[in-house]
This record gives sequence, C-alpha cells and structure tokens, in this order.
Amino acid sequence: MQHVSPVREPLVTGGKTYHDVTQDISRQVEAAPNIRWMAALSVALFFLGVFFYSVYRTLWYGIGEWGLNKTVGWAWDITNFVWWVGIGHAGTLISAVLLLFRQKWRTSINRAAEAMTIFAVICAAMFPVLHMGRPWLAFWVFPLQNTYGSLWVNFNSPLLWDVFAISTYFTVSLVFWYTGLVPDFATIRDRAKGPIAKVAYSLLSMGWKGSAKHWSRYETVSLILAGVSTPLVLSVHTIVSMDFATSVVPGWHTTIFPPYFVAGAIFSGFAMVLTLMLITRVVFKLEDYITIEHIALMNKIMMVTGSIVGVAYITEFFIAWYSQVEFEQYAFINRATGPYWWAYWSMMTCNVITPQLVWIRRVRYSIPLTFVLSIIVNIGMWFERFVIIVTSLHRDYLPSSWVMFSPSIIDIGIYVGTMGLFFTLFLLFAKFFPVINMAEVKSVLKYTVDNGPTYTGHDPHLGATHQHSTHGVPASAPVNYNKHD
Repeated sequence: MQHVSPVREPLVTGGKTYHDVTQDISRQVEAAPNIRWMAALSVALFFLGVFFYSVYRTLWYGIGEWGLNKTVGWAWDITNFVWWVGIGHAGTLISAVLLLFRQKWRTSINRAAEAMTIFAVICAAMFPVLHMGRPWLAFWVFPLQNTYGSLWVNFNSPLLWDVFAISTYFTVSLVFWYTGLVPDFATIRDRAKGPIAKVAYSLLSMGWKGSAKHWSRYETVSLILAGVSTPLVLSVHTIVSMDFATSVVPGWHTTIFPPYFVAGAIFSGFAMVLTLMLITRVVFKLEDYITIEHIALMNKIMMVTGSIVGVAYITEFFIAWYSQVEFEQYAFINRATGPYWWAYWSMMTCNVITPQLVWIRRVRYSIPLTFVLSIIVNIGMWFERFVIIVTSLHRDYLPSSWVMFSPSIIDIGIYVGTMGLFFTLFLLFAKFFPVINMAEVKSVLKYTVDNGPTYTGHDPHLGATHQHSTHGVPASAPVNYNKHD
C-alpha cells in the first residue's frame, strides 16, 4: 500500500472532473441574470450616476466645486488616486510574480484579480484627469509638436513618470488578462446556443482551436508578459511615491516611501481581492475552487505586507527624531496629536493592530472574519494616504497659512462614484466572462486528494484535442482531452 503525504490542502475540492470544472465555471455566463446580480448592478449603476453628476459639476463649474484651498492643493483627489492605484497592485502580483514562482494556488483567483487591476486603474486615472481642471487639454502632458512654440513637458517631474508608468501598467495588464481569457472564450463559444453569443465569443476567442501550437504560443506569451509585468509591480507604486518623496515638504521628503508604498499597495490590493472573491465564491457557488486554503494563503501575504507597513510607520517617527530636524519632527507629531489625530489613529488601528489577528489560525481560516478584516484594511489604507497628504500640507513653515481641509459634497460624490464605476465593471465582467481560469484550474486537478481525477472520457465542452503543460504542469500529467463531436 502506497502512503501519500499531502504537502498542503487540495487546491480544488469536491472530487471535480474536467467536465465539472467546465460546467461550474461556464454556468454563470450561460444562465440568465439572477435577481441578486440585478440588484447589485442596480446599486452600482446608481453610484455610477452619482459619479457622472459630480464630474459634470466639476467640469462645468470648475475645481472650485472641490474642497481644496490655497494651502491644501492636493487632498481628496490625490488620496483616492493613490488608493485606487494601490488596489490594482494585487492583480499583477498574483498573475505575474506568483506565476514565475510556480505558485499553483494562484489559478483560481488570478483572473478576477487581473480584472480588478484593470478596473482599479481606470478609476485611478479619473482623478488626475479631473484634477487638471481642463481635461480637454490633457494632451499637453505629452511631448507633441504644437503651435505654441517650445512647449515641452518636464521630464524631471514624477508627475510625468506617472503618466508613462501607469499607462504601461494598464496596457500590459490588459493584454495579460485578455490572453488568459482566450482559451475559455473558445470553450464558451463551443457551448453557446444563441446566435449572438456564438458570434460574440467567436470574435473574442480569435480563432482558438486548442492545438499544440496554440497552447505553446499561449504559454510563451504568458511567461513573457509575466516577465514584463513583474518589474511593474515595483516600479508603478515606486513612481507614485516619488510624487511625494522628491518634494521638500516635511513628512514627504523621505527615502522610505518607495518600498513602503509598494508594500502598502500589495497589502490593500490583496484585501480588495479577498473582499471580491469571498462574495464571488458564494454568489456563483464556487466554494470548491476558491477554497479556505486560498483564503488562508492570501491572509498570510496580507499579514506580511501589513507588518512591513507597520515597521515603515515606526521608522518614519524614528528617522524624524534621529534627524533632529524640527520641521520633520513637528510633521509627525502633528499627525499623531494634531487636529487630524483621529485619521492617524484610524490608520494605525486598521493597518497595524487589526491585521495582527491573522497570526491566529482560527482567524486566518474564518470567512466572516477575513471578510471584515479585508474591508477594515482598505479603510485603513485610504486613511494612510489621507494622513500622508493632508497632514503634511495643512500646517507648513508659516503658521499664517495653516488651514483645515474638509471635502465638499462633490469630492465625496466623485469618490463614491468611482466605486460605482468599479463595481459596475466588475459585475459585468463576472456575468459575461468566466470569472475563474478553466484551463489553469484543470491543470492543478491532479494535485488534489488521491492524486486527482484522471479524465480519459468524453467531454463535449472542452472544444479541442490537446495534451499540454499549463504554467509549470508537465505535459506528462495524466490528462487526455478528447475532441468534441
């Protein structure tokens, strides 16, 4: 009798076969919209309407509709910009970095995380464009020949680096996401019954046949894109942090910002992935694919990155004291004890104290507690950006220019509205696209209990003859897909 000692819990539970994977994941695409999805979409569309109204007021009446003043020129809008960019970080990390490190547990969550990245970057891009005041002149940020003489952008400015970094990040993430969708679009195309669905998914699948050549090119492109994306995980939020670190404002002028911002971005991004995936697994009945083990592993990454962020907070205070620069010292003392003390301590509670509960195994494996923690973390990360930006600006070197900032109703409307935009896009994605990568999940079935199912029967919905390796799974794996009739 052979003894099998599993290293970790199975990545797919319920004794699923390849046919079961196809059925379970295709179900929500093929079924008519249910009442819960319609209700959620209605709420998201309402807040999207709030967004459009707030943008209209901003463009028609100007930036004076916001709560900005002469001292606090950056506040609510840049806080939200950095927050949304941070949320977009987990998608690239899960897709690219974990792929290169052959972490198979990414397969059930990578697609939703990639979609979240794209939608979060779209939301983030709204704020700098609106902050221009005249977004119809946005092309001025690009070095184009023009009739105004030598009007060129300042290539030394990190604000310009933002334009290039985030546009590159968005483009690579979009291509990566779409490449992974192509095989699953072909599966839905082969199962589609309506003429519109057949045509739509035929166009989206780009003639995918599942041949050995197609799979070889799919894997090559995925690895190349992963290699290109990995530096972006570090560079994008590093450049965002340099918007602050290259200034001379006390509280901003610090070299710790790049690693601190990257860790914080991964921290908040994983929190948002957890929030979305915990809802998705229940709504679409995907508990066998997004398992407790997936949730526990994501909690561990949140715990590590949250601890890094906590160390960064403490280091800032230490360096302010060690430098003996009274302006730096005052900036940090004012954060903790000044008029915005409530924002600072909300940040510390949500980002440093609460995540330490994840050290407890029962918390790490608890779905309700994980859901609450994921929301608390994102609240805390929003407060972190607010504290960094507003408390460093509202009291500078001249007490005569000290002022308080409070957001206007239009500020709040745009922020809440971007949430409506984000959830509208995510709900449409979850309904019309496979929310889990079928091809990659099938590749890890052999790692389940009893070495997984060996499927050699007839599955009319696989849509292709192939025996392939998907991201590190050897071609010798016991997989034999038969072509449909």
